[in-house]
Amino acid sequence: MPMTAAVAVRAGAAAEVVELERRERPRPGPGEVVVRMTAATVNPSDLLTIAGVYPSRTVFPFVPGFEGVGVVAATGVGVPENLAGRRVLPIGSAGAWQEHKRVEAGWCVPVPDDIADRAACFAYVNPLTALAMVDLFVPPRTRAAVVTAASSAIAGQLAELLALRGVPAVGLTRGTPGRSVADPGLWAGVVRLGAPGWPRELAALLPADGADVVFDCVGGPLGAALLDRLAPHGRLVQYGLLSGRPIPAAAGGAADPRIVPFHLRRLVHGAPRPQLLGLFDRAFAHLRAGRLATRVGAEHPFGDLRAALRRPPAGGGKPLIVF
Repeated sequence: MPMTAAVAVRAGAAAEVVELERRERPRPGPGEVVVRMTAATVNPSDLLTIAGVYPSRTVFPFVPGFEGVGVVAATGVGVPENLAGRRVLPIGSAGAWQEHKRVEAGWCVPVPDDIADRAACFAYVNPLTALAMVDLFVPPRTRAAVVTAASSAIAGQLAELLALRGVPAVGLTRGTPGRSVADPGLWAGVVRLGAPGWPRELAALLPADGADVVFDCVGGPLGAALLDRLAPHGRLVQYGLLSGRPIPAAAGGAADPRIVPFHLRRLVHGAPRPQLLGLFDRAFAHLRAGRLATRVGAEHPFGDLRAALRRPPAGGGKPLIVF
């Protein structure tokens, strides 16, 4: 039977290079399942991959989409029978932007019955990144943290987790009209980049010797400037590159021991399965408690995916793609 898949035919801007194609529905092989997707989303990591930022692990054409939720529609030989009909997050690879995704059964994370698709769809990339980074880089007695792109969904989640640990968080924003932090009460202060004297404003919100940790998803010159705001023992955790530019070599660059990269992909593919499932259990628990949620900025039927790629949601939030 045929199905529809969104295919990135070459590297470039997603709205220009992603095309909807009719394909044969996949069949599961031994140890595999086919998941009928019910919802997916668009992440910056999707757009960067489509743009060709990761050439060593991206082969075009391919079906993008790292995050989505669906129902196991078919199972292969050797797959536990109780997985059929279960709602799952099919993780470990791209491919959520298609009506049916084939994946190894071991990469399917069961979704609890009390977590709706609208929440489960966003329970992977940002929550696991935020939980893992706070576990790794916010030890006891951390005095202050700085978070870039503070109006983003993941920055708000970092602020929630830092607040639970009693760590003051200072957010940095670009001051984009219509964009602001979701909950100002979570932040010790929010500094607008580009405003006159923003480095002094930031310094005034931090301990005299600087921040213990900076969570940066921007890179480029901003990352270089923030190295100067670190305490002597501090670390800059780089988990994204929204600027498309690395921290300049003159500022230390990748060779600077204060810069610690974090890649969710390495965690997901390298962590023992019980540890990974434990992170998901914690993410689901936070969602039940009203934390680590992602605001839906716009909802699009799958057939209108290219419109979602052309028009980011006004005022922030993430697009929800419904199958």
